[in-house]
Amino acid sequence: MKLLLRLVGNAIALYAASALIDGIQFGAGGEVDLGSLLMVTLIFGVVNAVIKPFVKVATCPAYLVTLGLFTFVINALMLLLTGVLAGLFNVDFQIDGFGPAFRGAIVISLVSFLLSLFMSTEKNDKD
Repeated sequence: MKLLLRLVGNAIALYAASALIDGIQFGAGGEVDLGSLLMVTLIFGVVNAVIKPFVKVATCPAYLVTLGLFTFVINALMLLLTGVLAGLFNVDFQIDGFGPAFRGAIVISLVSFLLSLFMSTEKNDKD
């Protein structure tokens, strides 16, 4: 259940990034179809689960020097990698460079944080 909620949260965050940031888009006309959104969400989840931990360990000094702000750079790179992998799987998802990826990473981080905050208050209300 926790994995499903995380995937739904990532899908919402990716949709928000594509809606708010010029340079991140699903499809040619900007129309988001559910199949593409789900595939990109799965690719994004796998990238973050498999590749991101290794990158975080390798760039630990940068995290320390920047007091954690380097997280946004890593998240932008993971989003760019997601765009490349989506293209390899013929999924209609495009990121037009590092700038949109960086801004998209900030949006995704904020939306994910707000959703997790909302979910934790819902859980606390039930307890």
